[in-house]
Amino acid sequence: MKIPVRVASVIINSLKGGVVPRIGLPYITVGRKSEINALLYDARIMEDGGSAFRFVVGKYGSGKSFLLQCYRNFLMDRGFAVADADLSPERRLTGTRGQGLSTYRELMRSLAVKTRPEGNALPLILDRWIVAVKNEVTASLPDSTAEKEINDAVESAVRDRALALCDMVHGFDFARLLVLYYRSFVNDDAELKGRILKWFRGEYNLKSEVKSELGVNIIITDDDWYDYIKLFAMFFAGAGYTGFVILIDELVNIYKIPQTVTRQANYEKILTMYNDVLQGKAHRLGIIMCGTPQCVEDTRRGVYSYEALRSRLSEGRFSDENRRDMLAPVIKLEPLTPEELLILSEKLSEIHAVLFAYEPRLTRSDLELFIRTEFGRVGADTHITPREVIRDLIELLDIMMQHPESTSESLLSDGSFAFAADSSDTGEENEFAEFSI
Repeated sequence: MKIPVRVASVIINSLKGGVVPRIGLPYITVGRKSEINALLYDARIMEDGGSAFRFVVGKYGSGKSFLLQCYRNFLMDRGFAVADADLSPERRLTGTRGQGLSTYRELMRSLAVKTRPEGNALPLILDRWIVAVKNEVTASLPDSTAEKEINDAVESAVRDRALALCDMVHGFDFARLLVLYYRSFVNDDAELKGRILKWFRGEYNLKSEVKSELGVNIIITDDDWYDYIKLFAMFFAGAGYTGFVILIDELVNIYKIPQTVTRQANYEKILTMYNDVLQGKAHRLGIIMCGTPQCVEDTRRGVYSYEALRSRLSEGRFSDENRRDMLAPVIKLEPLTPEELLILSEKLSEIHAVLFAYEPRLTRSDLELFIRTEFGRVGADTHITPREVIRDLIELLDIMMQHPESTSESLLSDGSFAFAADSSDTGEENEFAEFSI
């Protein structure tokens, strides 16, 4: 395998630490054909001006986060703006202490495009939009036009395009700040530009503060942050991007909320977002939420405890384990097959050898024995996850590299070798990022 050592290092270290690598995903992607095709269908819908909403459901370690990261990279390559956030006790969809606004701030911090994949892409998007408008206006004016006249014409064009958003909730103030951002761009006013970006990111807490600094009397709050997500989706589309997709992971943190009223308020927010997308009230917007089967299907505390969502999301009577409707709102991840896990093991074995500069010692027969041993654990036929298999494989590769006298046969037959425990028996609720599809 030809892979840069830097990328190999990120892959192995991330997987060993239980997180999804941000780079190098194509080197380790296997399986999940039907799930990927379903998400690609959503991408085509958004490219045509529509919107999409999906739940991706799978148990801890099944590959939800990895699937999201692969999809994130694909979307950026297709010209989408993408933002992702993990929910937590401090980040929810709504709350009494600004937890919904915290989620919005995290989404804006992680906002990424192809040319800024690491996040914080909002300034880049705004600057490029202004430059594109200026180039278009300048091309339509005579060469002898004075600079002031050009700037006035560009500002007029910026205002016209911004005012196209005024039909949406909070669109007028959003448009005013876009025009103000253009003026800060032209005048090279870094301080004013920073204040406007601060407003767009939802970092103002007091209306009096934003009134004195920007001249507007509105701030983004816990109650209306989703309205601005819809505004940004329309703005990004007008700025030349295919659409805007937000990826929200760790729905289990809503499931864990002890107060019924607060939990139901979050599910009501999900319902609002779901209805907007499917009824066509949001345009060029994609939303994907990820959680475990329990946090979605539990009728006492999960998403299905909110009857309006349960009636919309639950499976029909024609679906079963052998026939799933992949166009339904909920995508349930199926376990990877032993053959797919074998292919993944081969890839990781090669990457490990590249990283530590040695000739691979594990043959295909050794890896087949490893997979058989993994599936030989009690309950592994129904509970084994890619996380467990990868953790064991990397441990095996590390030990064999550090102890050249060891063989795979001796390690796999040794009862003291620390195989991953069956996660279904641990009762753990902390979901690490998954890493294989």
